[in-house]
Amino acid sequence: MGIGDDAVEVRAQGWRTLAALHGLIETTLERGLGDAVELSVVEYTVLDALDRQDGWHMRMQQLARATALSPSATTRLVTRLEDRGLLSRVLCADDRRGIYTELTPAGRDLYERARPIHDEALERALEEAATRPELAPVVDALHDLALPVAG
Repeated sequence: MGIGDDAVEVRAQGWRTLAALHGLIETTLERGLGDAVELSVVEYTVLDALDRQDGWHMRMQQLARATALSPSATTRLVTRLEDRGLLSRVLCADDRRGIYTELTPAGRDLYERARPIHDEALERALEEAATRPELAPVVDALHDLALPVAG
């Protein structure tokens, strides 16, 4: 194996490690959110993204980027959440072609109930990952990347 092959293998191993950590976190979050508030991780991600916006709304394209979904998958997801009464769509006042998605009061309430469950499940997953020698360095790197919270 040449030097170039070694570098490729190192990157591939790093990617496998990151994927393993992601899988552990996602499984823990899915179980916690699904059992407690009947939300999937991606549904929670939509509510979280909308809650972080001023006025609690986003254009559909922004929401697609925030959830890492295709535009069509985002539309289907928003429709499901809208059918559950958690989101609503509003035409943009400046551009009639633009559609905003925003939280309803029920969506905001569900998000507020789901957030501590999400945060606890995430912490639990990271604590578990930190005990695994192959994942611990990535968990440490995540903690090093954490930005201070403005208070």
